[in-house]
Amino acid sequence: MASKQPIVRTNGGKLRGTLEDGLCVFRGIPYAVPPVGELRWRAPQPARPWSGIRPAEKFGPISPQDPTPMPIPGRKASEEPQSEGCLLLNVWTPGIDDARRAVMVWIHGGAFTRGSGSTPMNPGGTLAKRGGVVVVTINYRLGPLGFLPLKDLTGGKIPATGSEALLDQVEALRWVRENIAAFGGDPRNVTVFGESAGAMSIGALLAVKEASGLFQKAVLQSGASTFRPLDQAIKVAELYLSVLGVRPTDIDDLMALTPEQLIMGQRAMASTPVPAGVRGANLEPVLDGEILKEAPLDIIERGSAKDITVLAGSNLEEGKLFAMMGRAPQDMDEAALVKRVSRLVPEQYVSGLIQKYKKALAERGVPVTPYEVYVYIQGDQQFRMPNVRLCEFQQKLGKPSYGYVFTWKSAAPDFGACHALDVGFVFGNLQQEFHGCGPAAERLAGQMQDAWIAFARTGNPSTAALDWPAYGQKRTMMVFGENSHVEDAPYEAQRAAWDGIPNRLLG
Repeated sequence: MASKQPIVRTNGGKLRGTLEDGLCVFRGIPYAVPPVGELRWRAPQPARPWSGIRPAEKFGPISPQDPTPMPIPGRKASEEPQSEGCLLLNVWTPGIDDARRAVMVWIHGGAFTRGSGSTPMNPGGTLAKRGGVVVVTINYRLGPLGFLPLKDLTGGKIPATGSEALLDQVEALRWVRENIAAFGGDPRNVTVFGESAGAMSIGALLAVKEASGLFQKAVLQSGASTFRPLDQAIKVAELYLSVLGVRPTDIDDLMALTPEQLIMGQRAMASTPVPAGVRGANLEPVLDGEILKEAPLDIIERGSAKDITVLAGSNLEEGKLFAMMGRAPQDMDEAALVKRVSRLVPEQYVSGLIQKYKKALAERGVPVTPYEVYVYIQGDQQFRMPNVRLCEFQQKLGKPSYGYVFTWKSAAPDFGACHALDVGFVFGNLQQEFHGCGPAAERLAGQMQDAWIAFARTGNPSTAALDWPAYGQKRTMMVFGENSHVEDAPYEAQRAAWDGIPNRLLG
């Protein structure tokens, strides 16, 4: 009944939510003005106040995107409504009171081109109910709407620097700081957590001044740093516009493109040869010189996040998910291995990395095939090493950091401990065909959820079940798996293979 529905007053006005399984839930809350019309490709503006009581009972639209899912068993294509007016967030809280609970803000992944804060894959109520915390999930602009630098190409007529999505995330965190107390949360105890593109976004937030002071702790799952230099990003933008058949000087035509056309262009670009000197053609955070000025890890190493406590880790076989997408044939030969690794790092590092990985894998009893070598190098370069470096830098700066390796293997053949497998455990949403099931799986899910909750509450992920020491000179990490345990320098030979390789080549 309406009389029993929770109502909360925010800076923008009153919201009416729902009561679900002991939680107060508020969906589709605007944290910024819809970036439509003349506001397309501009920095977000704070949401405008409303009168009366605004219903917050249903999820709002998500950022325009290609709904095609990754080939994860059991995962279906998204059927959520899409709109440019997607700058919305959702809140799950145990109570609207003065309890000042720890706050966890989830930044979703999806290669910066898909995903949402409302996907049923990541149910926000699980952690809120289990840990008595306030959980917030957000949408932000994806693909060409969030990461396309048009400022230089249009002579400033469209001011997009390619950091608009990061600014969306900053604006959402500002909303949390200003309003979360009304939802029973503590604005002085905010943890951002995210996976893949979400974790990489957090890595960028750790490096940009606009996010300073908006959160106190960060959990980065599979990623901590990725970026495209501005000159390369401009080449990607030129390619994108050429695929669309629009000239940069045709401002009216650009602004008139429908969201469907923008996503069609993104899809077409994925199969278009990239310009010379550009590694890949994905849309991702841009070193625009304004918001993100250098490689995030370089900025973090100098102390930009010295006041933030971090928990960061990765999955042992990250690259196997992408291999199953057809990006790495299992019958590749040595020449193909060299060619593929050369796309990841400059030529002077290729031979050394390959030889060191062959030795490391052989010592672990892993088949030393070109396929296995590439899968491990690719996964470590993109995901594991940025997280390890982040832990190292924070520890050297005198702030506790906590590292982990996730080793649980997927129930799906050949996927192994692949990318994205950990998310279902953190959100207690296990799918039998992908995550597996049974007492061991449920125990691991409980261990990870409790550690994440403990970290959000106190800055230390130790629980009654698992004592988790900080990452230190012994490179101590938690190894999550069938028998979770603490280990000094796990998979050290693989980590050491990257010594001397600059931060800017990771991620």
